[in-house]
Amino acid sequence: MAATTPVDSSAVRVVVFGLGGTIAMTASDSGGVVPTLSPQQLLDAVPGLDDLGIELDVVAFRSRPGASLTFDDLLELAAAIRETLARGATGVVVTQGTDTIEETAFLLDLLHDQPHPVVVTGAMRNPTLAGADGPANLLAAVEVAASPKTRDLGCLVVLADEIHAAARVRKTHSTSPATFASPNGGPLGYLIEGVPTVIVRRLARHVIPVPPAASSSPRVGLYTATFGDDGALISDAAARLDGLVVAGFGVGHVPDSWLDVLTDLAVRIPVVLASRTGAGPVLAATYGFPGSERDLISRGLIPAGLLDPYKARILLHLVLAVGADRSTVAQAFRAAGSVSLQAT
Repeated sequence: MAATTPVDSSAVRVVVFGLGGTIAMTASDSGGVVPTLSPQQLLDAVPGLDDLGIELDVVAFRSRPGASLTFDDLLELAAAIRETLARGATGVVVTQGTDTIEETAFLLDLLHDQPHPVVVTGAMRNPTLAGADGPANLLAAVEVAASPKTRDLGCLVVLADEIHAAARVRKTHSTSPATFASPNGGPLGYLIEGVPTVIVRRLARHVIPVPPAASSSPRVGLYTATFGDDGALISDAAARLDGLVVAGFGVGHVPDSWLDVLTDLAVRIPVVLASRTGAGPVLAATYGFPGSERDLISRGLIPAGLLDPYKARILLHLVLAVGADRSTVAQAFRAAGSVSLQAT
């Protein structure tokens, strides 16, 4: 566990929003674990937290598994975070299930236009298990949220004493406590003896307008290219969609049997081309065969850059929710799909 090095706590206040997840789960009478612990109970179980001298407020926002969170939940959370920061909080911590952290944190990042740190954390081992990682992760998250070193970095994901940018982090293992990684560039920094140490800073990040409360929720699909798939199911699914992300092979390739349906779709709705590999970019001009990235872009598909398919879907959903046209969608992916980093 990270050491508890006191910080200058004058006017330092961190607000912890609890959403549920493994970090808050205890055994149920019917078997298995379910989210039952409040954010205050989570904080009470963290050794050394009181030694930091940081003022902590808690908000029991939701009590759900990460898999059951919705866009409405996260849009309400983003609004609550904005209000909290406007009232003078130094930073915010969000505790939730790790199943969807890579998506929810990116959503919060896209809507967060303030310099204050917003830190998302959770646990891979629930509190009933030996070696539960929730207390250490929560301690580290509070330390990061309270630190002036982490301002202007957007939304961060902190687990296992690593500080990740929400725009790049991925869950890479179903059970390992070291599951979170940032394939495109690595972590932004680490907790060293309880002190957040940033070794790489983001030079720029893309922020989009907050969708109006009365806006309808767009339906955005994700379809993954797999060997031998003729693409017939795309038409059936796309008839009910406002936007589609295609997770292509490699640098952005699909079978040539998909071309007619994707060409027609790209006329009707935004179709974004990502890579199913989970790391590296979609290219734009290297391959020229039918179904290559160059061919697909010429047919109207929008390259996702370095965004993986899950994050591409989040971005497409949000830009469509604010009424973006195809040109604005493409511009958003050019901005959000690039990585702008600088070593400190």
